[in-house]
Amino acid sequence: MNSIDRRICIMKILKENSKPQKGHVLAEKLGVTRQVIVKDIAILRAKGKSIVATPDGYLIPKIERETVKKVIAVSHKANEMEDELKTIVKFGGRIKDVIVEHPVYGEIRGMLMIKNLYDVDNFLYKINKYKAEPLLILTGGVHLHTVIADDYDTLEKIINELKEKKYIISD
Repeated sequence: MNSIDRRICIMKILKENSKPQKGHVLAEKLGVTRQVIVKDIAILRAKGKSIVATPDGYLIPKIERETVKKVIAVSHKANEMEDELKTIVKFGGRIKDVIVEHPVYGEIRGMLMIKNLYDVDNFLYKINKYKAEPLLILTGGVHLHTVIADDYDTLEKIINELKEKKYIISD
């Protein structure tokens, strides 16, 4: 299979699956190395394909009824991360990403795609399992999240509770 056919196949697999697909699994299916898949994904993204790399693998986001999206600036300690994430999802909010500003690398963005309590627990499990430091460690707790909600009322509830907990960075 040539590279063009392989990329078409990758897109087909991602479109047919709503769950993320691991790079090594795609590599096995297509008879190449994981590094080839990483390169193919980079080329597909450069061509404008909407492919998201999550900790669970690659996916093409479904068109959601995302009516409200807001980037919020927050600050808290690492041990408050669970409470922050659960506060957002308890109202039906979704956390698309986390963004930090690094003095050398500039903006660093991690795709989270957290939409419910299971996703929060799974994210925290992986942080602990791999003994990984959350990105907020790089900035003394300051970071951004893109929060998606179905309506302004939901977004307002999320922001108000985050303010009450003193996670939101005020002007």
